[in-house]
Order: sequence, then C-alpha cells, then structure tokens
Amino acid sequence: MTELLRIVLPIYFIVYFGVAFVLKSVIVARRIGKNPLVLPKDDSAYGLIGLYFRLTLIAMLIYVVAYALFPTWHDKFLPIIQLDKQTIKYVGLAILFISLAWTVIAQGHMKNSWRIGIDTDTKTELVTSGLFAISRNPIFFGMILSLGGLFLTTPNALTALFLILGYVLIQIQIRLEEEFLTIEHGQEYLNYKQKVRRLI
Repeated sequence: MTELLRIVLPIYFIVYFGVAFVLKSVIVARRIGKNPLVLPKDDSAYGLIGLYFRLTLIAMLIYVVAYALFPTWHDKFLPIIQLDKQTIKYVGLAILFISLAWTVIAQGHMKNSWRIGIDTDTKTELVTSGLFAISRNPIFFGMILSLGGLFLTTPNALTALFLILGYVLIQIQIRLEEEFLTIEHGQEYLNYKQKVRRLI
C-alpha cells in the first residue's frame, strides 16, 4: 500500500491543483478577460489568510513529494498508529477522488463567477444551482475533503496539522466571502443563506 501511495499522492495533488486551480484560472481568465486570482498581497487580515493558505498548500505539496521520494520519513512525523491501517488508507483514497470530482463539478457550476478570493471590482452572478443548491461553499467543502483524505492515507501529526490549519483558514475565508456576498447581493444572498447550509 505504501508503494501505491508513493505514486498516487503526488500525482493526485499535482492533478488536483493543476485542474482545479491553474487550468480553471486560465479558462475563466480567457472568458472574462482578467485574472480570477484576486487574493490581496497586502498586510490586511484578508491578505494574511491568503498568505497562510498558500503556504499550507505549498507545504502539502512538499510533503507528498517527500513522501514519494523518502517513504521512511513518514516515521519522523509522529504517525498515528491506531489509524495506520490499510482499510482506512483505502477510505482516504476514495475521499481524495470524490473530492477531486466534487471540486471540478462545483467549479463548473460557478462558470464565469469563479474566483480565487473576493473580486471587489467585478459584479458576479450569485450561483445557487447545481452543488450550490446543497452547499453554499461546495469548492471549500471539496478542499476540506482532500485534506481529510490526505490525513487518512498518511495519518500523522503533520497531516493532522494540515487538516486542522486548512479547516480553520477555510472557515475564516468563508466568513469573509459571506460578508462580501451579503453586501454585494443583499436580500437575495440572505434568502439563500436561510435555505442552504454553509458546507453541507
């Protein structure tokens, strides 16, 4: 199983970020004529959240590449022996692939409204159909699933930290976006909030 994970995990996360973020950004940028990456790079709280999230994602990529190249390093990250079972690893793999499909589908439902960050310059359509009919933040939910899948496939203190830190940063980012969407869409968004849960 370890040999399988050494191959699958790096490929998975390269595909996940490549398809869900890089490719999607290129497609949307061509459609709308501007970069959909609108995370600020200033010293504001919003900018800090974006920075920490980027650093977390980079650390995850480094981790899975290191796991592939140096599998014995896993023992240095305080493995959680009780969860280090083959059945749980298969569950983790299944969650990872569900996460990828879920995220790509949710991004497809957003169409040209998809952004990485809060776009204060361009008014976007409020998307409430597709996966957005059952989750106000299906893309963030998919990202949380991927963090959980990584933890279950390689359960240790470091992947637990990725899961906890990623979850906290996502929850903060969601609230920043919800505040903006309330201002941007007013009662329409408030009505949507009453009908649909934040994650699922």
